[in-house]
Order: sequence, then C-alpha cells, then structure tokens
Amino acid sequence: MIDLATWNLSVPVGSPPYTVETAKLVKGFKDQYFHSNTGKLFFWSPVTGTRTENAKYARTELRETYSNGTLRNWYYPEADNSLRATLAVNQVPSSGKIVIGQIHAFQSQKPMVKVEYQYKTSSNSGNIVAKVRMHPDDGEGRVITVATGVKLDQQFSYLIHLSPGGALGISAAGYQWDTNVSAKWRVKPLYFKAGVYVQDNTGYTSEGGKVTFSKLDIDHDK
Repeated sequence: MIDLATWNLSVPVGSPPYTVETAKLVKGFKDQYFHSNTGKLFFWSPVTGTRTENAKYARTELRETYSNGTLRNWYYPEADNSLRATLAVNQVPSSGKIVIGQIHAFQSQKPMVKVEYQYKTSSNSGNIVAKVRMHPDDGEGRVITVATGVKLDQQFSYLIHLSPGGALGISAAGYQWDTNVSAKWRVKPLYFKAGVYVQDNTGYTSEGGKVTFSKLDIDHDK
C-alpha cells in the first residue's frame, strides 16, 4: 500500500476545486477522479475539469503535507529531498501532455521542476521531459528530454532528487539527467506534487489524463 499520510489531494470539481484533506485520504477516499482501493493510486483528470486559481489546466494531484494535514513546505539546504514514483500512463489528452511530478514553489506560479509525459502519435510512444527553472524568476526554464520510447500502459519509474547543496537529479525509465540549481532557490519554500495535471483544456468530457501509481514515496533525509 502507498502511504497517503503526507499528502492532500486536489480534484477538478467544484469552484474552487475541492481539496481532499490528509485524514480523509488516509481513510480511503475515492471518487471518479481518484481511488486507492486496489493498493495502487488511480488518477483521472478530464480536460473539462475545474481549475485551481491562476491555472490554465485541470488536475487531480497530490500535494505534500505533514501527517496532521497542514501544508509542508521545505527549504532544500535543510535535507536530502527526493520523490520516487513507479507508474503507468493510461490515457493522454489530444495535446499528448500530462505532468506527473513536480517540485513546486509555495505561493508562486513558477515551479522549479515539472516532469512531463509527452505522447506522440507518430511513434506510438511518449517521452519523459523535465522542465526546470534554474533560477526562481526564470520564464519557461530549460526543457530536457530525459527518456524516450515509453508506451501507454507501460510501467516505469522516476526520481526527482534535490540535495542540500543544490544538485538536482531527475531520472526516468532508466535514464538520468543532472544539474545544479541557482542558490537563489535556497530561500524559497518548496513542496512535492504528484498525480496527473493535464496540459490541455479543450475537448470532450471523456478526454483527459489517466495515470496509475504503484509506488510513491517522499524522503527528506537529514
């Protein structure tokens, strides 16, 4: 079983979208957008779902918390920080793009890291792409293709690792990419996110992103 005791969940229904608190998640919350009753985490977000404030797209996405449900934000120099996941992408919207993991910045519209699955009909497979802001005020940031040839319904793993010294490592489907982020990130409160954040907002209600996680784990090792 995946431990949900350090997450809350945003689902794309309601205005603003509904947040499922940690205690409710742990007790086995399920609806059409999320369930964990198979021991795996099932996420579904239609392109027509309601969107969080300032967002262009809908999401069914976990957000890091403490076990008492309060939001957890951390500074990277204080620990060795990692998010590990094993998952399969089951459906993509017509854009082919969904975000499956993030290091976000608190009260900011500019996350440090987005890990994105990008499906291409021509190859009948997808790339795992990292979008990284080296500095907190970067516009779009760098775009790096970490892995290629990942098919729909194919299980793969990713790791986002940020060391106390600012070394960022992103690995996916057996490949790895490394860099160092700007020291200006040191004073920014950060948090992990995981799930499905569709990069598309047009189409039928049956169009969207569907992902199944079989492993998901956060570590902040002092």
